[in-house]
Amino acid sequence: IMESIRYAKRIQKTILPDKAAMDEVFDDYFVLFKPKDIVSGDFYWFNKTINKAFLAVVDCTGHGVPGAFMSLIWYNLLNQIVNQMGITEPGKILSELHNQVRQTLKQDSLDSKSRDGMDICLCVFDRYGEEVQFAGAFRPLLWYRSNLNVLEEIKGDKFSIG
Repeated sequence: IMESIRYAKRIQKTILPDKAAMDEVFDDYFVLFKPKDIVSGDFYWFNKTINKAFLAVVDCTGHGVPGAFMSLIWYNLLNQIVNQMGITEPGKILSELHNQVRQTLKQDSLDSKSRDGMDICLCVFDRYGEEVQFAGAFRPLLWYRSNLNVLEEIKGDKFSIG
């Protein structure tokens, strides 16, 4: 069992953003990712188009193996929403993600017992300007204003995805 879980960790690591891709967009950044278990329900997601870059921090329901299953599903849904559906506004991305999660887990059926989903902080960066858009589902954005030496919290909505 442990060998399978360690192998699953290698698979799960493939969904984490590539440093080289993030280096193309961000000059000064760091990533702190410390999963609680060998595999994790938490992950961060990065994607980019010609004009925009997308960065999300995601906390899936469940940890360990169940959370890792969820992280793979949600990662693929985020990519599908941005890359195939062409949705690029953070609030609309989260709305579509909510609908897709409910559909994927059949949460609208009368006999559904699934309450799985995620909390997420999503930022969309204009790659050629200075605009950042944010949407959060039960997760805030912490924004450091270096010119004022102030750390601000911008609250997300008080509901989770799914």
